[in-house]
Amino acid sequence: MTSNDTPREAHPYVGMWVTADGFIRQELLSNGRYDEARGNRRSAYTGRYTVTGSHLDYVDDTGFTATGDVRDGFLFHEHLVLYREDDPRVRQGARP
Repeated sequence: MTSNDTPREAHPYVGMWVTADGFIRQELLSNGRYDEARGNRRSAYTGRYTVTGSHLDYVDDTGFTATGDVRDGFLFHEHLVLYREDDPRVRQGARP
């Protein structure tokens, strides 16, 4: 286990976030890492993230960077809108 994998106190954003159709699933882990699946492709993207207020900065393991913001219970990640996995709007195609 590296120092980057050291568990820390869970942030409120930690957990599974999914698109309304369930195709993209992004898990924010408590150790500051994320694992994103797309369709049947597990771990399509993996890397680390940091949270500042409601803003997230991502750096995937290849060095690609992205951002996200949590507003009104939605995670706006670049062009995606993600919901908490247990949100009833998931798979209904709802958009904020």
